[in-house]
Amino acid sequence: MRYCTNCCLPDTKPGITLDDRGWCNGCRTSLIKKEVDWDARWRDLESIVDQIKAKNNPFYDCIVPVSGGKDGWYQANVMAKEFGLKVLCVTLAPHLPTTEGINNINAMIKDLNVDHLKITLKNSVIKNLRRKCFLELGEPNWAEHCCMFAGVVQSSLIYDVPLIVWGEDISFEFGGIQSKESKPSAIEIDQGDLIKSRSVLDFLGDDVLERDVFFYQYPEYEKLKKAGIQSIYLGHFHKWDGRAHYNFVKERGFKGREAGPLSGNYINYDNIDEKLCEINIWLKYIKFGFWRPTDQTCYDIWNDRLTRNEAVDIINKLQNEFPKENFQDFLNFHSLAEEEFWSTVEKFRNKNVWEQIDGQWKIKTELVKL
Repeated sequence: MRYCTNCCLPDTKPGITLDDRGWCNGCRTSLIKKEVDWDARWRDLESIVDQIKAKNNPFYDCIVPVSGGKDGWYQANVMAKEFGLKVLCVTLAPHLPTTEGINNINAMIKDLNVDHLKITLKNSVIKNLRRKCFLELGEPNWAEHCCMFAGVVQSSLIYDVPLIVWGEDISFEFGGIQSKESKPSAIEIDQGDLIKSRSVLDFLGDDVLERDVFFYQYPEYEKLKKAGIQSIYLGHFHKWDGRAHYNFVKERGFKGREAGPLSGNYINYDNIDEKLCEINIWLKYIKFGFWRPTDQTCYDIWNDRLTRNEAVDIINKLQNEFPKENFQDFLNFHSLAEEEFWSTVEKFRNKNVWEQIDGQWKIKTELVKL
């Protein structure tokens, strides 16, 4: 396990490669973004918008996926307010929403005056899928990631909406498996880092039938092409900066977590709309030796808000914290006993990364200042 010499990402993250300087993909991306002609990219986006407006769509011009977070609100503002498009916001409804998430969605709709479609999945199916994904993959949110992409795109077909505007390409923005360069088209978003090469059909059984998974199945690309649907990353045309987006929407009514950052978190506004996400993120720590504090501080390093040494102190202080706040909710939702949870966790612990000393698991290669 080696760490980037410019930020703190380890090379255990899938897709990460360290170059001769010891820099990771995310750091190389931060340099690329500084050289981009963002004015020219914005003009490209204006051209796409002009083409959409020229179609004179009777109902909606574009779909913007939103969750109650900062970025979706910002995306919807760009398309609805700056460009004046007829926007339909689409949300995959969280099964255990937070008060902050509910309030932020409501505040966004009031602020932007947009229509909002909420996809609420069958409770029994998502419970069974999440349980299977946790036990078999160590990734309880995997099926919902499928729906997050497929549900939005299926909605564009159902409502005949010609443009889908996603946020950032996470593989490019944060360093990952799929993307080595920025690209405008998000038509293949279902093949990104979150989904990989699996299919929801792999999890069918007596408790999950094929008729239950319409919103989990991404449409064929040819079908989208015939329907004239474009799918783009706003992050290709606009210099993506999550903290800047937070500061923008905070002035318009967005609120972070009132009780402060969750355990292991360095900021109080990251993925605060639902209660079942943190365990999924924490499992990265078990598999790859890093999670929230590394993700969050590295992002601030890439945007020149933290030094590496400052980030090392934050990470080493927070990374051993367990996301305890909604742990009982997680167990109850998935019908898990605590013993079954921990035995499953140990199935996915990466012994190349972890070692046991005096009965305690510790990361073999300590993150240190340079």
